[in-house]
Amino acid sequence: MAKVYPLFSGSKGNCYCITSGSNSILIDVGRSARQIEQSLKDNNIDILSIKGIFITHEHTDHMKGVRVLASKYRFPVYATQGTLSELDKMHQLVPDKFKSHIITDGTEIAGMTVRTFKTSHDCHESVGYTVETANQRKVTLVTDTGCITNDIRQSLRGSDVVIIESNHDVNMLLNGRYPYSLKRRILSNYGHISNDTCSKLLPDLVKEGTSRIVLAHLSKENNFPQLALQSARYSLQKENMKENIDYTMTVAKEIGDGSYIVF
Repeated sequence: MAKVYPLFSGSKGNCYCITSGSNSILIDVGRSARQIEQSLKDNNIDILSIKGIFITHEHTDHMKGVRVLASKYRFPVYATQGTLSELDKMHQLVPDKFKSHIITDGTEIAGMTVRTFKTSHDCHESVGYTVETANQRKVTLVTDTGCITNDIRQSLRGSDVVIIESNHDVNMLLNGRYPYSLKRRILSNYGHISNDTCSKLLPDLVKEGTSRIVLAHLSKENNFPQLALQSARYSLQKENMKENIDYTMTVAKEIGDGSYIVF
């Protein structure tokens, strides 16, 4: 049995723990090491079960805790060459304390197979992750992308669990207090995907086998959990898909509340 724990989600920091059997991995560590340690403890996850940290990209809300956490427990860190280069420039890699690895397609770790796919974001070589367990269950995480490419679609297909960005409501963003330059960045192909873009993708995913959906990386300024859920539910209902029968759906909280997804 495998589980996904959304420990943190949003602009203040992102971190997901995936467990399979007695082993675990972390995807992103965008909070302080102390906060992540406490969250793991609160969720009854033994920190020594962590076998590796996988970073999607170098923005602070995805890597804030990597230096301290990896140094303290000597966790190996995996990312693309572009991301590792940026982390090195930011003095986040400590070769004498932990090893960093360029992620390869089909990295085997802790009985899980981790694969990457390119995302479209304003950083260096960002990726999303697909994790397959020993019993062929699959979870895919895609956040921080300004558009849904064919590569992303193909990687999402057949996932039992999808953790997908539903960052903003376009009208809230356009009428909000953000400066024009930031609005333009968020709405660009290198920004974040909206409730509407996310929602339109979901029916195809459910048709292709996804039964558990987690809406993630919601903006506190330009979205509400109920608004994201409403948009997603409407799109699925139009295809005659019933919640808790054809799929389940939750919103990843800014700070996890102990809930997890079994897959």
